[in-house]
Amino acid sequence: MTYFNIDKVAYEGPTSTNPLSFKYYNPDEKIGDKTMKEHLRFSVAYWHTFTADLSDPFGTGTAQRDWDDLDEMDKAKARVDAIFEFMDKTGIEYFCFHDVDIAPEGRTLAETNANLDVITDLIKDKMAETGKKLLWNTANNFTHERFVHGAATSSHADVFAYAAAKVKKSLEIAKKLNAENFVFWGGREGYESLLNTDMKLELDNLARFFKMAKAYADEIGFTGQFLIEPKPKEPTSHQYDTDVATAHAFLQKYDLDGFFKFNIEANHATLAGHTFQHELRYARDNGMLGSVDANQGHPLLGWDTDEFPSDVYETTLAMYEILKNGGLNPGGLNFDAKPRRTSFTQEDLVLTHIVGMDAFALGLRVAHKMIEDCFFEDLVDKKYASYKEGLGAKIVNDATSFEELEQHALQLGDIQLESDHLEVIKSRINQYILTINNEG
Repeated sequence: MTYFNIDKVAYEGPTSTNPLSFKYYNPDEKIGDKTMKEHLRFSVAYWHTFTADLSDPFGTGTAQRDWDDLDEMDKAKARVDAIFEFMDKTGIEYFCFHDVDIAPEGRTLAETNANLDVITDLIKDKMAETGKKLLWNTANNFTHERFVHGAATSSHADVFAYAAAKVKKSLEIAKKLNAENFVFWGGREGYESLLNTDMKLELDNLARFFKMAKAYADEIGFTGQFLIEPKPKEPTSHQYDTDVATAHAFLQKYDLDGFFKFNIEANHATLAGHTFQHELRYARDNGMLGSVDANQGHPLLGWDTDEFPSDVYETTLAMYEILKNGGLNPGGLNFDAKPRRTSFTQEDLVLTHIVGMDAFALGLRVAHKMIEDCFFEDLVDKKYASYKEGLGAKIVNDATSFEELEQHALQLGDIQLESDHLEVIKSRINQYILTINNEG
């Protein structure tokens, strides 16, 4: 059965008016020493693209899918065929999933695991047939009511055990399907009120959970990269992995920072009160940037809207950090994004991915040119020039003291500061974006 009655999406350039074509994403075009496909490593999110029904807190689902009327296991099998056809027609090489995305939960854990075995056998065969790859998988330890008080941070030891069993199975699936990464998202790992919460016990248990997961991965020979995905709130009032810096401090405290990196989502960054670039920069500066969930939030809405990325300013700044990081491999750009509720047809799944892929492709072009020109690097060098010699060099080399600094300060006259010319910086970014856009 064919689910997408379209030809393979082709690059037609920025003057094309065909909505089923790429305007900027030309997969085989070299940008620097890599092709666009190698730089961007796009991935399809199974949950938003093939499982979600486009419901929201104020309305039922609107999605119209060819597999809607099938029973649960037949629906799961149809989705396997659909996602591999989708990846073939869009040229996307990778996909990601939670365990419950690909197979229905049974009445017991054993039945759930049996369902997973059936579907992952189909996925493995499709991967061998097509060459498509699993960027990462994870366990959904947040949707079911058993996780109402958390999973690894649950107040009930039986729930902790159930969550561990699900992660154990998911790690076995990661090994089976050669996943390049494995993600932990603490969807319910947080609290509503500290007055009924033992925060220290919960965080200690979360660390114990991660250590056991790493030990089991080593035991079965899974060598993929472990990733944590920060989010500040929603569904809990406060989540423990609120942003990259907080989660990094947690990893350092429990000696886990050598085993984990971060999967950073743009919409989660803005919910945390940061820019996407800020979260990427913090992770990059600390050697912790692993992968990206490529989406965007709506500036007028205060929840996780998971829109497809279309803001070229944001994708440019994101690609600037990613290129400075040396890329994302073995991570990638996973479209943890969904069509709007009003974009309910199956064709909209393709159209939305084209928008996101083009936005990041254009961002890649612009960011590469920015780095090539060294304009912003030169600004930074000039701004901090006083630390390159004399007393400044002593400061950064830990070769001075408060006494010496006081003696220096006592002899100072007026300190001559220079303007950052911030508006010029913003203008220059606009110039890069507009120039590359016009050049195609």
